[in-house]
Amino acid sequence: MDDRNIFIDHGTDYKEMTKELLRASDLIGRILDRSCRVGIKPNLVSPSPASEGATTHPEVVAGIIEYLQGYGIRQITIMEGSWVGARTSEALRVCGYEELCRSYQVAFVDAQKDPWRKKDCKGMELAVCSCADQVDFMINVPVLKGHCQTKITCALKNMKGLIPNKEKRRFHQMGLHRPIAHLAAGIRQDFIVVDHICGDLDFEDGGNPVIRDQIWTAADPVLVDAWVCHMMGYEKDEVPYIGMAESLGIGCGDWRQAKVHEYRDGELSKVDLQDLAVCDHRKVVELKDAVEEVESCSACYGYLLPVMERLREEGLFGRLDTKIAIGQGYQGQSGKLGIGNCTKGFSHHLPGCPPMPDEIYRFLKEYILSL
Repeated sequence: MDDRNIFIDHGTDYKEMTKELLRASDLIGRILDRSCRVGIKPNLVSPSPASEGATTHPEVVAGIIEYLQGYGIRQITIMEGSWVGARTSEALRVCGYEELCRSYQVAFVDAQKDPWRKKDCKGMELAVCSCADQVDFMINVPVLKGHCQTKITCALKNMKGLIPNKEKRRFHQMGLHRPIAHLAAGIRQDFIVVDHICGDLDFEDGGNPVIRDQIWTAADPVLVDAWVCHMMGYEKDEVPYIGMAESLGIGCGDWRQAKVHEYRDGELSKVDLQDLAVCDHRKVVELKDAVEEVESCSACYGYLLPVMERLREEGLFGRLDTKIAIGQGYQGQSGKLGIGNCTKGFSHHLPGCPPMPDEIYRFLKEYILSL
């Protein structure tokens, strides 16, 4: 498989679509050694069914497992750590992966509980979970989504699930982009299967799924993310970690170099890049104008923005008289309106690390109605 290839299939039989794409991509030809240890990294950011647009469909991972087991590969481990504030064990159950692992007799490693070690990631020392280094071939299975801080999340950012919670918080203190780029040098991605079935193009935690019914396969995570930028109407420079990863030699950041092939009537055909539509279903930019965010963790910020959208739908959003402060950068500071433990010095603040969406909704609605 040429590393510039991106294969796309459309439909609703996600398991069979996945196996078809893996055959077209000649995944087994990339693995070579049937005795190797294969890691599969889905996105189980929170205990949210895949239909809500946040987590990887288990049928896609089932297709990968069936394909691998069909070639006699038996050492398969699914590995993931949910975001700070959620328990991976709960996501495992709610997202269908507990049953998946039992049915296919594959191991699961909860990265939130896994030992970790400091690792030199091309000039940046990062804490990486041990499970990431205990496989010979890593298959990344991200969901193509929007993100309230980085605009997009797909191949590169999905590896953040394989670092301990303490390091996830530190990533936000460092501004996310640079450590995400360097993490790509510390955790190798050998192959990518993108779940573009119904990802939420606004929020990482889902809730606004956009039905696309697509699965992609690719080999270059930087090219994948550059292509996602283009598909969502962003320039590469608007998502800095893509260019940073490119400069580290991780992959190609020019989406025009992609060779996109789609299944049409059972046949693969190359697609003119100009013929592919750009997604424009995004709400984050407008909502972010009402927030003062400094080093906030993904869960805290990710829970806040959908609540604000709900308040907007109820006609309350426009009545806010001040911006909402959120993030680690507000520790020890004072202000008017804040979300999370980091803003405990504010006159109006909601405790929690992170507070849950229903709590945020009740808190903000009560504040607005009191004005």
